[in-house]
Amino acid sequence: MPAEHWKDEPEAHDFPAAGDYLSLVFPPGDAAQLVEALQAAETVHRKAKDLLRAGRLPLLPPDDPHVKSDLAKVAGGKRLSPVLLVRGRAEKDVPLTVADGYHRICASYHLDEDAEVPCRLVGLP
Repeated sequence: MPAEHWKDEPEAHDFPAAGDYLSLVFPPGDAAQLVEALQAAETVHRKAKDLLRAGRLPLLPPDDPHVKSDLAKVAGGKRLSPVLLVRGRAEKDVPLTVADGYHRICASYHLDEDAEVPCRLVGLP
């Protein structure tokens, strides 16, 4: 597998996908605000294992269809799009929200749980 398997910038279609998900867990105005913030945010890097822990998300198996597809992309030399995240609030018991890229995080974990995953990370409005 290639050591580097990430693109520098998210795909354009990742932002509407994030908006669709965020509109299920936040009021529509807040979801739109978060998407705008994600578009403007700088890319940071975090470990896949930490993202799963902060989001309280289970690791999907490598045979999950979407994870398998992402692993096949990497094996074929394609790079994955950075993930889009909304910061949690520990003092309010609110976990990290993966707005787009859960399957990519899991695929990256299966490749190397300590590898740095590029992320756009924004706070709650």
